[in-house]
Amino acid sequence: MTTIPALPHPRAGTRAWLLADTPLTRTQAVWGRRYRLWLGLRANPLAVIGLFTVLLVLIISLCAPLLTPYEPGTQDLANRLAKPSSLHWLGTDELGRDTFSRILYGGRITLGMVITVVAIVAPLGLLIGCVAGYTGGLLDRILMRITDIFLAFPRLILALAFVAALKPGIESAILAIALTAWPPYARLARAETMQVRGTDYIAACRLTGATSARIIWRHIMPLCVPSLVVRITLDMSSIIITAASLGFLGMGAQPPSPEWGAMIATARRFLFEEWWVPLIPALAIFMTSLAFNFIGDGLRDVLDPKER
Repeated sequence: MTTIPALPHPRAGTRAWLLADTPLTRTQAVWGRRYRLWLGLRANPLAVIGLFTVLLVLIISLCAPLLTPYEPGTQDLANRLAKPSSLHWLGTDELGRDTFSRILYGGRITLGMVITVVAIVAPLGLLIGCVAGYTGGLLDRILMRITDIFLAFPRLILALAFVAALKPGIESAILAIALTAWPPYARLARAETMQVRGTDYIAACRLTGATSARIIWRHIMPLCVPSLVVRITLDMSSIIITAASLGFLGMGAQPPSPEWGAMIATARRFLFEEWWVPLIPALAIFMTSLAFNFIGDGLRDVLDPKER
């Protein structure tokens, strides 16, 4: 009797292709690294919870017009300070505005600020750190002294000073946070660069005639990215808290903008009676910040195991 050999499951073949010890193509190597990263992240339950929470906040914030029955600025004074109910899931504020709608629209503002700040500070810090670490000498000392000056002040205090010099608003808050958040990235990139600049790999690049700019851009910066990604995810929570603090102090987003920090500021006088009004935006800040911390811890374990 002839037996027909069992065919391998397609998923098993894909998994073996992704986990191959000797990738045959660059594409296979790239996707293999991504798959191993996902496996390492998936093994950390807290990281999975954090990733799911951040994706959930991002999706519901982007889909806010489809999910909310009210506009964030619509007032209903007859239902001011209403408790959570089937009509208003998270209650209303002092002007009768639906808290659920304002939380979802506020997520757009908060996540937009975080993404914009990271898009500014990560490349800036990476460039400054790599240039300082690779060139050394006088330029390194000048750049690091400037970095030390920014690190000498608490981020919130320095951000308040920058906003006061400009004018209160979301744009000023983003710029102020960006101006105070880049030094740790520069320090990290400089440390990573100093570890690799004396290696045989970089020496071989010099022997091929590559310029310093090309070596920094094509060879050193990519080596710094994994550590930088970990730093970004861990730093996002502090960026959220700083942005909310500026809004709470009246130096960030201005009313009637549904920014979470500004919502707490306008509702703080109701803390002991209508406690849900300030508590709900505070919980949104707490949960989102904690989720980013969980993701950062998981990525640190996968991308930078020496820091565990």
